[in-house]
Amino acid sequence: MEEITTPEGGKVIKISIEDEVKQAYIDYSMSVIVQRALPDVRDGLKPVHRRIMYAMDTLHLASSGKTKKCATIVGEVLGHYHPHGDASVYDALVRLGQDFSQRYTTVTPQGNFGTIAGDPPAAYRYTEAKMSKVTEEMVADISKETVDMIPNFDDSTKEPSVLPSKFPFLLCNGTTGIAVGMATNMPTHNLREVSDAICAYIENNDISIEQLMTYIKGPDFPTGGIIYGKDGIKKAYSTGRGKITIRSKFSIETDKHGRESIVFTEVPYGVNTTNIIRRIKELIRDKQIDGIVNANDESSDRSGMRLVVDLKKGAITKLVLNQLFAKTDLQSNFGVINLALVPQQKDGLRYDEPQLQLPNVYLKPQVLTLKQLIQYFVEHRDEVITRRTIYDLKVAKHKMKILQALITAINNIDEVIAIIKSSRDTEEAKLRLEKRFDFDDEQAQAIV
Repeated sequence: MEEITTPEGGKVIKISIEDEVKQAYIDYSMSVIVQRALPDVRDGLKPVHRRIMYAMDTLHLASSGKTKKCATIVGEVLGHYHPHGDASVYDALVRLGQDFSQRYTTVTPQGNFGTIAGDPPAAYRYTEAKMSKVTEEMVADISKETVDMIPNFDDSTKEPSVLPSKFPFLLCNGTTGIAVGMATNMPTHNLREVSDAICAYIENNDISIEQLMTYIKGPDFPTGGIIYGKDGIKKAYSTGRGKITIRSKFSIETDKHGRESIVFTEVPYGVNTTNIIRRIKELIRDKQIDGIVNANDESSDRSGMRLVVDLKKGAITKLVLNQLFAKTDLQSNFGVINLALVPQQKDGLRYDEPQLQLPNVYLKPQVLTLKQLIQYFVEHRDEVITRRTIYDLKVAKHKMKILQALITAINNIDEVIAIIKSSRDTEEAKLRLEKRFDFDDEQAQAIV
């Protein structure tokens, strides 16, 4: 590195362009990895989702109350917590309210939030939303110093570094995200099964992954479908990576003329039903599949799914099914990558690894097994409950101190009134009460 002084008295530092580009790209990568694309293992949320939930809590959008325009929610998030584009915030908000994207929706939507057929949501000036009961559990006790509050982007207010998260969001709702050089893709699970597994872990910290799998038998996707084979599930739970094959659920219907139709009522997670129908019609047109007359999406907006494939008379149903599963998204693979940001002690990190410094914690990307996902959630809840208890105890002690002062004042009511009446102002009254009854400032203030 060479330093040159200019005639104007300034300094020019010469560095290798290779070093500069390398460092700039590392900085960018860390920012994407830690502050955008990957979830925190404790509450299961990316920063944008955490900020949306916290903003809705500060706006008092309770599940039992009225909805509010999504434009208001997006504006609150952008103005105070998330200095990015409005589209990124609204897209995240919409996804939290889609029952085909989330196993347990954390936003209660009002209006058009899109469909599984690929129809886009309405603009945020038309739609409304409020917290679901799940979100209320995510932010419960946040006012009791249960989590660290950090400065927002312009130091004008505070935001939570993580939510208290009574609900195991990451295990139940999963996540997906593409960072720089790494990606995460976690499946959704059934809350009852997850709760049973968490209880089993709490009772026995040495429980094996095989034993946990007796409680969580596999993913539970919001769009249904049938998982074929257990090897992919076992590998994903044991190593954090695996491939799960999902096949659409179907039934065979026969009309009065004896023609059969295949009716699909559940599809693999993440597929677009419009694209499936379009693909089937392309295969029919190109004569890559024989035995199909037509294919239609007969689903009504909110009454369940119904993709109907009409067969020619005499067609072999099993053969057609095998071709459909092989050539369309009616069967697809879900590649599990259980990658999340894990809190680490400073001494346990190499400084060339992606990390973000928060109060007393560093976050590091890590591929996690099923047991580790449960372990980190339990540890987080243990810390939250401990901090909540300390806060409640502090409040109770403060209240007890005030009540003790009030009892003393009542027992000596005539003297207390006389002191206050004979004092020139509030400050003199407080000082005389403190001296006479050995009160501190808060106790004296409560009495005057």
